[in-house]
Amino acid sequence: MSIKRDYYEILSVSRNATDNELKAAYRKLALKYHPDRNPDDKTAEEKFKEAAEAYEVLRDPQKRSLYDQYGHAGLQNTGFQGFGGFEDIFSSFGDIFEDFFGFTSRRRSRSRAMPGVDLRYDLNLDFMEAVFGSESEIEIDKRQTCNECGGSGCETGTEPESCRHCGGTGQVSRSQGFFTVRTTCPTCRGNGRIIPYPCPKCRGTGQVMASKKVAVKIPAGVDHGSRLRLTGEGEPGGYGGPPGDLYVFIHVQPHEFFKRQDTDIICEIPISFVQAALGDKISVATLNGKKTLEIPKGTQPGDIFYFHGEGIPALTGRGRGDQIIQVAIKTPTHLTKKQEALLHEFAKLESKKLSNKIKNILKGNASEAAS
Repeated sequence: MSIKRDYYEILSVSRNATDNELKAAYRKLALKYHPDRNPDDKTAEEKFKEAAEAYEVLRDPQKRSLYDQYGHAGLQNTGFQGFGGFEDIFSSFGDIFEDFFGFTSRRRSRSRAMPGVDLRYDLNLDFMEAVFGSESEIEIDKRQTCNECGGSGCETGTEPESCRHCGGTGQVSRSQGFFTVRTTCPTCRGNGRIIPYPCPKCRGTGQVMASKKVAVKIPAGVDHGSRLRLTGEGEPGGYGGPPGDLYVFIHVQPHEFFKRQDTDIICEIPISFVQAALGDKISVATLNGKKTLEIPKGTQPGDIFYFHGEGIPALTGRGRGDQIIQVAIKTPTHLTKKQEALLHEFAKLESKKLSNKIKNILKGNASEAAS
């Protein structure tokens, strides 16, 4: 039968070592002989188990007192028989390994920080609100950290406990032939810990549903389908993770007069054929009020005019688009007899003008032929 080494000798500390000295000594050995750093090294495995056993006894005041008086024999009636394997060690020292290494062992599940869920809100805007920007306050329903338990999920005065089903590892193992299959613990769902006394307000979730008003600043020039991101206004994260974001999707209502094309706006202005023929000055609505547009003589259907810089502000804050004005020449209806007579006279003059033009063309061709 092998003789167990002295626990103080294993940790290389004096018999008067303080708790901090014991912990520091064990940390040094655990880091040196950790199985993840010494794969398939049986000697390192034994030293790792040996150091864990020594620290388990000496960190417990009652066990340490019995050991100091009676040695290993004094521990026989305490129920402590050492560790059966790595799972037992990682289960008992899970939180300690987090302090030691900044991470838990691969053999123990840890509660990883999880970012909160992103939320979506659809906001309807008037055309002019989208053009010039605005400030709006929206109300959203979302999960928030429970103010009763501070997000721990535990009833006041209680704490989570290590899951007994998986020993705090978050996983359970079962053998299949030569293989060992690890699956998520069904009791703690992989968390490694359970909440025996849940918070009555959030029922152990650490979060509650609540309404919150959020101020939204709409920048000038947003378009239909634009998306605004409000960082941190989503649902809270889990296990210390960051909150999610709130995405506000913009829906711009159409305007009865203006149509948008990027940063330009397009409008159609009806004019009479007399205005088109003789020219005129007309008043045209713009985003900033009315402005005079000069219609030149002989304007044709589909002609386009511009008010430069009267369009929509660019989201970059640099400049504005143009206002594009299309003219639509309207044919008059319900003419009076006098108007009809004038138009007939006009038609005769146009016909005579066209006839003379043709004659001049033909005369010119004849002269060229004679020459």
